[in-house]
Amino acid sequence: MREEQPMIKIDARGDACPLPVVKAKKAIAELHGPGEVEVLVDNEIAVQNLTKMAQQKGYLSSSEKLAEQEYRVRFTIKDTPAAETAVPGKVKQQAEAETCIPDARTDTVVVIASDKMGEGAEELGKTLLKAFVFSLTQQDKLPKTILFYNGGASLTCEGSPMLEDLKALEAEGVEILTCGTCLNYYGITEKLAVGGVTNMYVIAEKMLNAGNVVKP
Repeated sequence: MREEQPMIKIDARGDACPLPVVKAKKAIAELHGPGEVEVLVDNEIAVQNLTKMAQQKGYLSSSEKLAEQEYRVRFTIKDTPAAETAVPGKVKQQAEAETCIPDARTDTVVVIASDKMGEGAEELGKTLLKAFVFSLTQQDKLPKTILFYNGGASLTCEGSPMLEDLKALEAEGVEILTCGTCLNYYGITEKLAVGGVTNMYVIAEKMLNAGNVVKP
């Protein structure tokens, strides 16, 4: 009868680079031989970093998206991992950081309460807001969260002109949240196409705890 290989499961959701990589390496070392390690993360950048580490170490790896902002990376270890040469802590931290694509998220929260930007011509306001969201995708530093409520709730739903840009931001780890009361009020709950549903308590908490709040 074939002996079952040991498996270690790691939850690294919410962890910034290089923590998912560090946790994965520690778990692989704890196997002391063949086995599997599964790591849960919440953004595609972390998936890329873990896959890169597997390639560098010669481990088999696979990844899959389980849900919005939930990914699983699986490592299959065939042989006993070679012991790493002892190096000073600072040098080791630097090496682990170099494995990572840097986390570009900041502690900024963007709040969008309308389907247009500024006062004046409505069509111009919609064009400006679409350009603003696209411009966010091009920044070196990304917001941590984007909150949508009231008139802005429709922008995360089917037919939104900025849906692809919002999905691109979410793939980079930006949290996209829309007010559930607002979705219900406008009758568009079933049309939500990106991010998750939230409530006013969480909206207030996110804004109060943010380093910066930006309202276009």
